[in-house]
Amino acid sequence: MLTDYEIQAVQLSLKVAAVAIVWLIPIGIFFAWLLSKKEFPGKSVLDSLIHLPLVLPPVVIGYLLLLSMGKQGVIGKWVYELTGITFSFSWRGAALACIIVSLPLMVRSIRLSMDSVDQKLEQAARTLGASQLKVFFTITLPLVIPGVISGTMLSFARSLGEFGATISFVSNIPGETQTIPLAMYNFLETPGAEDAAMRLCIISIVISLASLYFAEGLNRWMSKRLGVTK
Repeated sequence: MLTDYEIQAVQLSLKVAAVAIVWLIPIGIFFAWLLSKKEFPGKSVLDSLIHLPLVLPPVVIGYLLLLSMGKQGVIGKWVYELTGITFSFSWRGAALACIIVSLPLMVRSIRLSMDSVDQKLEQAARTLGASQLKVFFTITLPLVIPGVISGTMLSFARSLGEFGATISFVSNIPGETQTIPLAMYNFLETPGAEDAAMRLCIISIVISLASLYFAEGLNRWMSKRLGVTK
């Protein structure tokens, strides 16, 4: 049986990952569309910045978030004064860290799908008088749903496993910022708590496998709806 301490960590992990995904999907679709369909000065710089979290150590990302989004940070101080919302040492900060580290996975998955969309379909719709916005929502977006699903799956799994940026930015506070990886870290540092760490490890595997299974089933269903054979 799980203890209340372990249940809190599991619930918080799911909450943080879910909030991150809610924000990541529209942000990822926007940047994927921008990088796939538009040409503008600084495009390569934007592409590099989006993918930078893939190569930066997570602790560095957490430290940069602390400097920028902390209560006394460059942006965080302004946000706190206007809204009263703080990110440092809060579950919101954990969600923000997950968004930053998972964004490259979301954008890359959607962009690959968007690059494979037949441009003749979009051009034909524009020729028939459809606006760019209508073309996007009626043709482009439905065709990239498999990429959105793949990006969501990867981002969700990445958010569940996020450790370095989270502990650097929001610390390890039980019930507030202590997700499954942070709780496991505590257990591994505590003599005699190996069984608790193993339970959380098994739960992480089960959640990840379930999300993979769900995403694969949804992908197959969407492929059939779109007439794509797999």
